[in-house]
Amino acid sequence: MKIALINENSQAAKNGVIVETLKKVVEPLGHEVFNYGMYSADDAEQLTYVQIGILAAILLNSGAADLVITGCGTGEGACLACNAFPGVLCGHVVDPTDAYQFTQVNNGNCIAMPFAKGWGWGAELNLQYVFEKLFVEEWGGGYPKERAVPEQRNAKILNEVKKVTHRDLLDILPNLDQELVKGAVAGKQFKDLFFANCKCDKIAEYVKTIVD
Repeated sequence: MKIALINENSQAAKNGVIVETLKKVVEPLGHEVFNYGMYSADDAEQLTYVQIGILAAILLNSGAADLVITGCGTGEGACLACNAFPGVLCGHVVDPTDAYQFTQVNNGNCIAMPFAKGWGWGAELNLQYVFEKLFVEEWGGGYPKERAVPEQRNAKILNEVKKVTHRDLLDILPNLDQELVKGAVAGKQFKDLFFANCKCDKIAEYVKTIVD
């Protein structure tokens, strides 16, 4: 699995702690981590939580990432922004129980975490335990197990609903403020990470017009 990490500007200083904790958990399981920043609070490229939604949608819809892990101060703004886009099913994850139940019940492809609210003593342990619970079982198995069939059915129904309520991403991106979109893909490592992993030629072509 290709896992993309995205931090917004208010919590950029924590990127190093988050990415190292994530790698510690998932790399032994055979997953790859791609750090899209922000890398520090002083980065020239400043990502807002709205731009997180744009970037997450580009990564997931293009196949450049299978899972996006992101967040903001409370995680709420990042969650709302990500869910505004097609092809993104984001859960608000605060603790390991949230992580496990999101993977089993909702079977989404993005989580948004609070990186300020509740961030104190033991925060790195909570991060580690959250990441562990994301991968403790195959996703979509249901919780509790006797609810697996209706939960799987509802997850499929929601995905079908989102196909109707959302337009294609390439219909959306050109109609957004192009400076906003440019800012979302302006990270110093974006081009190296994205174009090496993108599986959608049409999205890649559009992104090239933005970053070049």
